[in-house]
Amino acid sequence: QVQLVESGGGLVQPGESLRLSCTASGIIFRVTDMGWYRQAPGKQRELIARSTSGGLANYGDSVKGRFTISRDNAKNTVYLQMNSLKPEDTAVYYCNAVEFRAVRPPSTYWGQGTQVTVSS
Repeated sequence: QVQLVESGGGLVQPGESLRLSCTASGIIFRVTDMGWYRQAPGKQRELIARSTSGGLANYGDSVKGRFTISRDNAKNTVYLQMNSLKPEDTAVYYCNAVEFRAVRPPSTYWGQGTQVTVSS
């Protein structure tokens, strides 16, 4: 059974930082692309950052230069360091995993989400 467990959300003031973590189980982490998405009320879910199994990272335009994604393959964990947070960063943040195996099509999994609120 695949599980993605997120942690690290909370309430912060504008300009502050948070670090989200997502620990995966039940997948082969080293062949899995890991990503973070977010969804604000009334808006579509959007990609924030992605870390490929090959070590590449890419970011959504709204967070470039402020957020950093990293992964620890030994711990099956992906992180999202969020700096200079803004009120518009307020959303539920979801961990995403896309596992690539040679014997089947890619499999996509989601975490349960963690709330990030940026407010003074």
